[in-house]
Amino acid sequence: MSKIGKRPIPIPAGVKVEVLEREVVVQGPLGTLRCPYEPEYVTIQVEDGVVRVERKGDRAPFRARHGLYRALIANMVQGVTKKWEKELEIHGLGYRAKLEGRTLVMELGFSHPVRFPIPQGVEVEVPEPTRIVVRGIDKYLVGQVAAEIRKIKPPEPYRGTGIRYKGEEIVKKVGKLGAKA
Repeated sequence: MSKIGKRPIPIPAGVKVEVLEREVVVQGPLGTLRCPYEPEYVTIQVEDGVVRVERKGDRAPFRARHGLYRALIANMVQGVTKKWEKELEIHGLGYRAKLEGRTLVMELGFSHPVRFPIPQGVEVEVPEPTRIVVRGIDKYLVGQVAAEIRKIKPPEPYRGTGIRYKGEEIVKKVGKLGAKA
């Protein structure tokens, strides 16, 4: 039995979980999320204020999906009650970000400002010119948008400049010390 898969998911007040033929729908105060699932591998039951995920077999594909679907549903329940959040930091001389409507505009040492359109379902906030906060109810989408923003100028290993996640440690390299002949 999967350690993650066998734990029931408590449903908080104000959240409604509905299991359809091949899809789980979670509605809460912040929105609605849908997740497809494979009924040939797992059974999802909603009873007594909890969601239980049980697998239909004991082979590897069944075990793999058991924990997966339990984690996905738990993330959806948490997302519709309190939003997911990823924070990014910008390091570098003159590097900064600002919002212009639904577009994140960043100056990152390129010859031009970089414009990043913010997708639907995600909020982006710039509390300081060197901090970007990505929020939303869908954990996958929040992580994807944060990764795409970081990918524009990833931290480089010599000076550590670029965009990084809050708390991310960058292993710095020494670099060339000069040729001694």
